[in-house]
Amino acid sequence: MGRKILTAKQYASEIRVGNRFVLSQAITLVESTLATSQNLAQTIISSLLPHTGNSLRLGITGVPGVGKSTFIDQLGMILIQKGHRIAVLSVDPSSQQSKGSILGDKTRMQRLSQQDSAYIRPSAAGSHLGGVAQQTREAILLCEAAGYDVIIIETVGVGQSETLVRHMTDFFLLLMISGAGDELQGMKRGIMEMADTIAINKADDGNEQAAQVAKRNYQQALHLFPPTPGKPQPKVVTCSALHNQGLHEIWKQIQAFIAATQASNYFQQQRQQQQRNWMHELINRQLSQDFFQQERIRKILPQIEEEVLHGSITAREGAERLITLHRNC
Repeated sequence: MGRKILTAKQYASEIRVGNRFVLSQAITLVESTLATSQNLAQTIISSLLPHTGNSLRLGITGVPGVGKSTFIDQLGMILIQKGHRIAVLSVDPSSQQSKGSILGDKTRMQRLSQQDSAYIRPSAAGSHLGGVAQQTREAILLCEAAGYDVIIIETVGVGQSETLVRHMTDFFLLLMISGAGDELQGMKRGIMEMADTIAINKADDGNEQAAQVAKRNYQQALHLFPPTPGKPQPKVVTCSALHNQGLHEIWKQIQAFIAATQASNYFQQQRQQQQRNWMHELINRQLSQDFFQQERIRKILPQIEEEVLHGSITAREGAERLITLHRNC
């Protein structure tokens, strides 16, 4: 027996009453590349838009092995005990060769996944730079409409640009561990400037002193970055997600940060800027898609690529020829 096909109105109604199965179906529509699915997804999102925007959007990233899943599992349980409803949008690394993902191999948030007040949605990052699936923004809106008031985005954390996380969240938490090695310095420097708090995890089992040393080092590094008007100075803390140490304090820091940014109007300005950036990204994506789907472009593209590869013309010349052809179509 086939799955019942719902209308956009039925999708929206079921999502509003907290039907997690229908919510998952709607996110699958958002992630689909089929035009019919995309059209339906956008109709659903448009109808739900008045019920969105009321959550705290929290981005969490960190190097592999830092304990992101354990941290989110523990923090999520703390928030549920405080009466919150939690949605976790967890993006896994995908192979660029096989396009496969390790969703089935990675241990997830075992306690949180059993809670009625929590919703966990793993997605493959695919080829999208930034450690976040292309459709994460729409998934956030759907989860907000379903009544989840804290949305956690767990990013890939394998050294890709995390800028997109900053552009869709209200608070950006960077998890680190002490003694991670010099090979991670490039990633640290790249995302430290975007972090609202740096948490040194695994400060336990004899590692407390090393964690304190790492904390002081990061605090000194943060002082090198210029302050952002209307936004509190980033903090560095230590914690142990495994032993539930320091997570209550981190949540208090997050709350204080949100209160301060709302009072300074930075919060509202950031949300507006994120919407503008998202619109521009959609425009660029649609223009690129339309460009490469044009029949004349598809026919001549291999020839121009060959000329560029063999050095007959420069990459800029090739691009200008294609753009000129596109404009004259």
